[in-house]
Amino acid sequence: MIVPDGYSDVPAGKIAAVVTHLEMTERPAPRPGPPGAWTLRRVETPDLDWYRDLYRRIGEEWLWFSRVRMSDAELAAKVQSPSVEVHALVLDGRDEGLCELDFRSAGHCEIGMFGVTANLIASGAGRWLMNRALERAWSRPVTRVWLHTCTFDHPSALAFYQRSGFRAFRRQVEIADDPRLDGTAPRGAARHVPVIE
Repeated sequence: MIVPDGYSDVPAGKIAAVVTHLEMTERPAPRPGPPGAWTLRRVETPDLDWYRDLYRRIGEEWLWFSRVRMSDAELAAKVQSPSVEVHALVLDGRDEGLCELDFRSAGHCEIGMFGVTANLIASGAGRWLMNRALERAWSRPVTRVWLHTCTFDHPSALAFYQRSGFRAFRRQVEIADDPRLDGTAPRGAARHVPVIE
């Protein structure tokens, strides 16, 4: 279905975001890494409670809800797959960033989840984590690395991905139940997106 030109109503209880898909088809030139005391930890078989806690701490303000709504079986099939690498950015012994590299499609790597907690935004930790993500992704025999972001995300996210070497190739509109109305996210989350009941 193609959304017609002009305004389209979004039903009460729903949210709508414009999703931009971005890709790179060759290894980018290395970008200088900012100084920081971060380390990267590969999480071989992520515990689901650990994963959901970090996912919420990073994404709740940006209305990340898909992994919270997944059943345990669905989430385990995704993040515990031998073809998916889950990495945590660690600062002072605490996991403060998440990078998920999905190699399940031959020759491709999807950066399925990527982000840092609020206290690390604008600290350089995101750049450092993206440098590690691209090193890991391109260390495999891939011809394409891709990800997506949306208009609910941090206002600098799209430009950050473009500076990292990604280029936009697709745009979609995503409509979903507002996660703040069913308890998936706290009612006060994402104040930049109004709740309409």
